[in-house]
Amino acid sequence: MSGREISIAGKDGDFMGYLSTPVDGGPGVIVVQEIFGVNKWLRDMCDYMAGQGYMALAPDLFWRQQPGIQLDANTEEGFNTGLDLYGKFSVDNGIEDIAVSISELRNMDGCNGNVGAMGFCLGGLLTYLTSTRTDVDSGSAYYGVGIEGLLSEAKNIKKPLLLHFASEDSFVPKDAQSQIKDLLEGHELVTIHEYADMDHGFCRETDPTHYNMENADMAHGRTLDLFSRTLT
Repeated sequence: MSGREISIAGKDGDFMGYLSTPVDGGPGVIVVQEIFGVNKWLRDMCDYMAGQGYMALAPDLFWRQQPGIQLDANTEEGFNTGLDLYGKFSVDNGIEDIAVSISELRNMDGCNGNVGAMGFCLGGLLTYLTSTRTDVDSGSAYYGVGIEGLLSEAKNIKKPLLLHFASEDSFVPKDAQSQIKDLLEGHELVTIHEYADMDHGFCRETDPTHYNMENADMAHGRTLDLFSRTLT
């Protein structure tokens, strides 16, 4: 397994991506960032997925505002900077960059041509939209913020999608979760999992307040099961 930064040729310019790959290659997975950029935790997630046999690529989606940003989510400065970058972020441009990254990964030596997506927070929303707007083969969205405002796009979901929600999420409130469940629980390609008593960020090991190993392992296990069925 090895990890390195690569350059991805986008429609509006080149941008960085962190790529971690198994020795023998495998299916591809786009790992979609939170508001904190392609930081150490996201790179660790790529390394984790590479350890599971996937070629994992995390594109830098904030490159138009501040290329290469890596923020510490546990500091006030890091959190506030992330919010500021998020406020200036174009979701449409982000999805275009993800689509380019999918194509880049599909055509890499060692990739079997199948590519999934997984993302957290902002990345959860973008994973949902990746499922509605791109040719990704499957997706796993962790506590995506703002999905309830884009449910009209759900009709475009054509590949399997997991949605993970924390029951006590302070950024995805219960009424938002209810709207999503009311529309999508009957969708044949969508599976929704709720994690009781969990708050936002329960899968981020670097969050000392919200991380929960048992539920994180459960969510990642479900994601790996999805990718095993759809990508290998």
